[in-house]
Amino acid sequence: MAPHIKISPSLLAADFAHLADSIAAVEEAGADELHFDVMDGNFVPNITIGIPVLEAIRPLTKLPIDVHMMVREPARYAQEFAAAGGDIFTMHAEACDDLEASLGDARVAGMTAGVSLKPDTPASVLQPILPLIERVLVMTVEPGFGGQSFMPEMLPKITELADMARIAGHELDIAVDGGVKVDNAGEIIDAGATTLISGTGIFNLPDGMKIGIAAIRNAGS
Repeated sequence: MAPHIKISPSLLAADFAHLADSIAAVEEAGADELHFDVMDGNFVPNITIGIPVLEAIRPLTKLPIDVHMMVREPARYAQEFAAAGGDIFTMHAEACDDLEASLGDARVAGMTAGVSLKPDTPASVLQPILPLIERVLVMTVEPGFGGQSFMPEMLPKITELADMARIAGHELDIAVDGGVKVDNAGEIIDAGATTLISGTGIFNLPDGMKIGIAAIRNAGS
C-alpha cells in the first residue's frame, strides 16, 4: 500500500489580511499540516514572520505547524517557538555550527527535529547523524523568496535520502519545498518524497484548494 502523502500549505502564499480564513480554508480542504517560514534577513535576504504570528494562529487550527527556520543558529529560539505552538522545528544544516546539538535542543523543547538542505548542499552531509533526524526538508529552490521555479536537478537528492534511510533502517519523513505544483508533484513523490510543501500551488489555484491538495497528493504513480 502506498504511503499517505502529506500536504503542507506554505503560509507565505496565504492572504495575510485574512490569515485566519486562509488557514481554515486549507484545513477544510484536507491539508495535513501548515508550513511556517521564518526568515531573518541574515541567513537569507528576506524577513518574514515570527513568534507573535505563530502565537496568534496556533489557537486557530489543530494542524501541526512546521516552523522552517531560515535563521542563523536557529536552536537558540527552540524553546520560544515550542511555547508559541510549533510542532516541527526545521533548521538549515548550513545555519548551524553544531547541527547535532541543535537537533537535541529542538527535541528537548518538545518538537520534531528536522533539517533542511539548500540546493548546493549534498545529502551526504547528513549521513553521520541520520538517526537523529526525523524529517529532512529538501529545498528545490534557493531559500528566501516565494514563487520560484522548481529545480528538477534536485530529484536525485530526494532519492538519495530515501535510499540512505532505507539502508539504515531509519524512518525518515522527506519533505520538499520550492515550486511544488500539480504538474511536478508526481515526479517528486516518485523520487521518494513523503511531504509536499506548496504555497502558490495551493493558495492560487483557480480550481480551489480542495481540488489542488487532492491533485498534488495523488499525483504519484
